[in-house]
Parts: sequence; structure tokens; C-alpha cells
Amino acid sequence: MTAGNLPRLSRGVSPADKAPVRIVHLGLGAFHRSHQAWYTQHAGDSGEWGIASFTGRRPDAARVLAAQEGLFTLVERADSGDAFEVVGSIVEAADGANMDRLVELLAAPRTAVVTLTITEAAYGLGDDDVPLLLAGEKPTTPLGRLVLGLAARRDADAGPLAVVSCDNLSDNGNVARNGVLGIAGAFDAGLAAWIEENASFVSTSVDRITPRTTEADLDAVAASCGYRDEAPVVTEPFHNWVLSGDFPAGRPRWEDAGAVFVDDIEPYENRKLWLLNGAHSILAYAGQLRGHTTVAEALNDSVCRKAVEEFWDEASRHLPGDELGVPGYRAALLERFGNSRIAHHLAQIAMDATTKLRMRAIPVLRAERTAGREGAAAARMIAVWAAFVATSPGLQDPQSESVADANQLSGEARTSALLALLDPELAGDPAVVELVHRLSVAFVPASNAGVSETAA
Repeated sequence: MTAGNLPRLSRGVSPADKAPVRIVHLGLGAFHRSHQAWYTQHAGDSGEWGIASFTGRRPDAARVLAAQEGLFTLVERADSGDAFEVVGSIVEAADGANMDRLVELLAAPRTAVVTLTITEAAYGLGDDDVPLLLAGEKPTTPLGRLVLGLAARRDADAGPLAVVSCDNLSDNGNVARNGVLGIAGAFDAGLAAWIEENASFVSTSVDRITPRTTEADLDAVAASCGYRDEAPVVTEPFHNWVLSGDFPAGRPRWEDAGAVFVDDIEPYENRKLWLLNGAHSILAYAGQLRGHTTVAEALNDSVCRKAVEEFWDEASRHLPGDELGVPGYRAALLERFGNSRIAHHLAQIAMDATTKLRMRAIPVLRAERTAGREGAAAARMIAVWAAFVATSPGLQDPQSESVADANQLSGEARTSALLALLDPELAGDPAVVELVHRLSVAFVPASNAGVSETAA
């Protein structure tokens, strides 16, 4: 039977009972499905916890997933082969612009948890919704939509809930709290007070490499599983979730799937943001400058790998405590990054650089300089980005116009303008500007003759 004649994945093809919606998710995408949906599927009480997932910018993912009754195939891809699993924890997939349904679910008493994967940049966009809310119009950003839903929950006297940020931000629970309260306070002071009293904001550290799905992945699922799945997700076997905060209306038993609950999440956040995400940023810019397209390819380049390991040495000085297991974490990252069957594309990682580098490079650079050291490895992360945007001016970024303005300058003036987008204070330090500029100029693409291992 050809792939075109195979049955479409559905709850008839792969029987799975629909759990009641008790979790609302904003930001339906591949990572949400490989991570929070997977953890919920593997919770011991998963039958009590269905997820309604809403898309962000575009409705496409919801349309495809809704046609499969929320089901999708998770493909765990290792060098040794693929493992396939149908995940059924998403029981409803909806367009994020469907505010009527979102408000209805957030006002329902049985809804207990809201999870977010809205990208780091989205936390700074909510103010745009305040005039819309005041005019009685529908908000357009995730946090604005959440505020409107929470207003409906207050009006329905539906009780407390937990908001769980799963984006790569330090202290993401408080970032979410501040964003929501900022919008709510400008819209309705009474609502802000209600949210303070009734909504908890949980901080998390999330980790599971999830590249974009390709047509070849759809074909692989069809060949191995005997059905057509238009929305499979490919991911690595590794998964990690650390959470800190209260769940006043309950939560799934995510710990059954390996989730860890801690009192102080900051060290775990920093470990992940600096070691995994920081390495990704170095590889994204240095790797593309040297002609690579995936993480595995870039890691196999001695120049890129040296830059990563030197940054890890700097960052590790500021990750104290044996419970973090930093040496083992670094070793595991090298193995994960080297998984050649996970095509994690550098171009995907490179987007939204000013938001990401502010969290990945700047804290380590500041800590190193406070300790009396130069911080060259952290500065190099910024330097390779500066070199990359000189040749790729159209890179998606929340500050793309300012990046373009900086690119009109030259020499250290350009470097200072780019650095100011990450940290204005460091941009005012001539020694830091000179360091970043020198490292940026020293980094030459692989196509140029005479590249040495010290170039990065």
C-alpha cells in the first residue's frame, strides 16, 4: 500500500481516549509536543489531564493536528535507530486567534494549568495589547490573550490556577508574572490584584532538542507505522524538565516521566541556558560562517568545538554545587550535539539573537569580568554573532531595525552599537568593545585561506 493510500492517523486508527481539558497551552509547536505533551502522556494520571493547545502566529499547526484529533507520532531519533510513539495528550488543537474558545476554557473551573511556549521575544510584546483591551477588542499577543482569559476566569469565579512558562528565559516564571501583571494593571487594576491572589507563576528549565520536521520524516512514519501522519515530531531520546512553584488547582504527575521539582531553580536554569543554549548560539553563528548547516556538522569542526568548550570552562566557574553534575552534563551535551541523525539546523537556532544572547552570553561575560578575568569566551559568542549579521542582515530578530542601523556603521562604532542592544552598560566600556571587536574581526569564514584554530 502506498503512503497516499494509507489511513490518516486518528483515534480510530490508534485508539486513545480523550482526557478532559485541564491544561491550556499557548504556543502549539514541535517543542511543546515533544516536551510538555510527552510528559503529560507519561504521567501516571494522564487520563485526567487533557491539553487544549493554541497556536501562536499562524493557525496551520492547529488545522493539521485537529484533522488527526490531536494525535501525532513522536519519533525518538538516535544513532542506533528510530522509536515511534503515538501521543494523545493533546485533545484539542485550536487557532490562537480563536479567543472565544480560549476564554471559555480559561474560565472553566476544571482548567488548572496554563503552559507557555511563546518564544523568548513574545514576553516583551504584551504592551501592544493594552489599547486593544481598553477598547474592548481582541488582543493579538499570547500574554494579552492570557490576560483576557484570566479576566473571564475572575468573572466566572472559577478559582486559582498555575501559569507555567516553558521558554528559555532566566526566572521565566517571574518574567511571565511581570508581563501579565503589567498588561492587567494597565487594563484593570482590580484584575491585576485578582491575578496576584489567584495565579501562581511557575518557573521551569526545559530541555529536549527538537528540530523541524521534514517530508522525509513523514515518509519514515508512514513506512514504519502503516498510517499517514501529517504532523509527526522528531526529537532526541534525552528529555529534562525542572520546575519550581505552586500548583494551587493541581497538576499531572509529571514526575512519573522524570520531571524534577525543586525549591531553587536558578542554578538549573543557568546550567541549561549557558551550557546548552549558549553552545547552540556559538555554533549557530560560527558554524554558518564556516559553511556548516547543522549542530552536528559545526561541532565536528575543531574551531567551533574549541569555542564551545572554552565558553563552557568560563560558564562552569559560575555553576557551583555538585548536585548540578556539570562535568556529566557537558559530556552528555557533546554526545547529544554529535547525534548526526538529529538535523538541528543552525539557521533555526540563529533567530532572535538579541533576546537570546542577553541571557546566554552577557551573564557569563559580566561574571568573568567581575572576577577580574577578561571573559574572552563569552565575548566571542557576541563577536561571532556580530560577524554573522554583517553578512546576513535579514536575520529574524525583535530588534532587527536596530541591527540594520548598527550595520551602517563601521569598526568599533558598529560593535558598540550591536553590543548596546544586549547590554548598554557593557557597550559603554571601551575595553569590552575592543575585546568583542577584536574577536569579531579575527573570526574568518572557512572559505577564506589560512583559518586557524585560534581564529574563533
